[in-house]
Order: sequence, then structure tokens, then C-alpha cells
Amino acid sequence: MFQYYIKIVPTMYVKLDNTVLYTNQFSVTRHQKSVSNINSESGMPGAFFSYELSPLMVKYTEKERSIGHFATNVCAIVGGVFTVAGIIDALLYHSLNTFQNKMMLGKAG
Repeated sequence: MFQYYIKIVPTMYVKLDNTVLYTNQFSVTRHQKSVSNINSESGMPGAFFSYELSPLMVKYTEKERSIGHFATNVCAIVGGVFTVAGIIDALLYHSLNTFQNKMMLGKAG
């Protein structure tokens, strides 16, 4: 026995030049079950399709991003690079400093 559950969602795409494309999105869930009298599995053999039409429409609108959005992204990337570099620098400094102190103690003893 094969069961297919199909969900259909109406979708609208609005491009930058205000052209509109109406389409649908689909999702499918499939279940399969063996039906026989020996295993006491009940059910009718065949292929069954269940459709669910969504009452809501999804709307995608294309928009241009401002120069401020670009500047904010660049600042976030630069700030992240400096932060990671600072963490690595601090780890290296402290680990080398600890290693040098242990070496000095080892030579004195």
C-alpha cells in the first residue's frame, strides 16, 4: 500500500521590475506498507493520494539593499576578524609566556 500526502501552497514572486509570477510550492510525504493476510497487516492494497491546499499564499518580494546595509555588513566582518585575531593573539601570548616561565624554572633547579 502506497500513501502520498501532497501539500500545495500558492506562491507569488514580485521581482524588482514589478513583474509578478504566480506559482505553487509542493511538498510530498510518502508512506509504504506491506499488506498481507499472513502478517495480520490490515489495509487495502493500492496507491492513495491525499491533497491539502493551503488557504494562505506566500509572497516573495525582491528588494534592493541600501548602501547602509552593505556598510553594516562590512563593519561586522571587519569587527569579527579583529575579535578573532585578538583572541588568538592573547592565547599565543599567554601560552608562550607560561612556557618561558616553566623553562626558566627548569634551568634554575
